[in-house]
Amino acid sequence: MFEAPAPATVDRMLAAQHHAADQFGLRATGRRVWGYRGRTLSGAVGPHWLRVVCAEAGTEGGTLWTGPSTSRALPASVPRPDLFRIRDWTTEGYAYRAELYAFAPDPVVSPRPVLDGDPGLPEAWWKEMTAALGALAAVPPPADREAVREEYLRRVVSQFTGHQVAEVAWATAHGDLHYGNVTRGRGPHILDWEGWGRAPYGYDAATLYVYALLTPETAARIRTELSPILDRPEARTGLLTVCAQVLQAQDRVDFYAELARPVREHLNHL
Repeated sequence: MFEAPAPATVDRMLAAQHHAADQFGLRATGRRVWGYRGRTLSGAVGPHWLRVVCAEAGTEGGTLWTGPSTSRALPASVPRPDLFRIRDWTTEGYAYRAELYAFAPDPVVSPRPVLDGDPGLPEAWWKEMTAALGALAAVPPPADREAVREEYLRRVVSQFTGHQVAEVAWATAHGDLHYGNVTRGRGPHILDWEGWGRAPYGYDAATLYVYALLTPETAARIRTELSPILDRPEARTGLLTVCAQVLQAQDRVDFYAELARPVREHLNHL
């Protein structure tokens, strides 16, 4: 998903990956998938998928660290790869966590978060996605996990969209549901649960819609497919939040810069 980090970080994370694979009695194979600035390194290990996350020793923990492990309590109607085993260790000033998953049955929809064209997902895929998001939203929002903070959304929505937020309908959300975090094929499997938690209702569906705005015809179809969620009045805040996040970060995130113009055009028509 991201480019390889600095060489020293590459060497350190590869050593951690090999150590974790040895602990599970497996061997790393296939391509490497880097997280932001080398914070995570993932890849196939035999028939499974291994994700290694790191933090400076003493700073590990918190919602991002525990997101995948706590997501195991979510209902089975939210499709995601099983997380089998976890190993933690600390060495040379860094803490590591290794997570061993079932291998997702299909490739991700897009190699990057946004869509550059129609991915050709069938109607049945979208029905399954809508059902999964409904099942997730039905989970009582956790008090100790926030995917989107209320103070943040009220500030950025008014600042970057010109709209005001009234009462917020909260729901449980994945929190980072872009096209590199969901598989295609026989049905969607949702990946990367580190940031799940409380968010405005419709936030995940709004992310899928907004991240398709580079291709208007595709976005229009996705808007229709996700209408059971996005047509609800309480989803408006979720949509405004995603738009505000794009505009806020357009100067430092390349794909947000690409989305900025169509997002402004969309806001003009809200």
